[in-house]
Amino acid sequence: MWRYLAGAVAALLLASAGLFWFTSGSANRGVQRILPAFPQTAEDPGSLPDSVPEADPKTREQKRFGRYDKDKNGSVTRDEYLASRRKAFAKLDTNGDGKLDFDEWAIKATTKFAGADKDKSGALTPAEFATTAVVRKARPKAKCVCPPVAAASGAADDEN
Repeated sequence: MWRYLAGAVAALLLASAGLFWFTSGSANRGVQRILPAFPQTAEDPGSLPDSVPEADPKTREQKRFGRYDKDKNGSVTRDEYLASRRKAFAKLDTNGDGKLDFDEWAIKATTKFAGADKDKSGALTPAEFATTAVVRKARPKAKCVCPPVAAASGAADDEN
């Protein structure tokens, strides 16, 4: 029973100390030292760009639509929509009868497994299994134009 009472008192004291520290302003002073200072004066309008950077006019869905719209007429027909799926189906349909049976589908899975099983043990180790993951194309990262770190931290040190 005493352990519970001592734990409750310790928790209340810890919460009170945290509340006191937070409301005393020391938490806010720490934030001011961490964040860089960006001086903005009326006589120095050149520090900010004149215009807001524009986003790419095409959204992700519009780009996807453009890939399907092969004849670029503004609409995707059934044949255009199914073209990529037909290519994937044709790769799996090894006998060309227009039907995909289990054996044809299993060839792809067995080939992928056999290619990943480098030591031919019949089981995949974690390293071998990792090679079976689908590799996606890397997207280009947006370039960020940020102020130099040294100038921003020097201005913050001058304030203190």
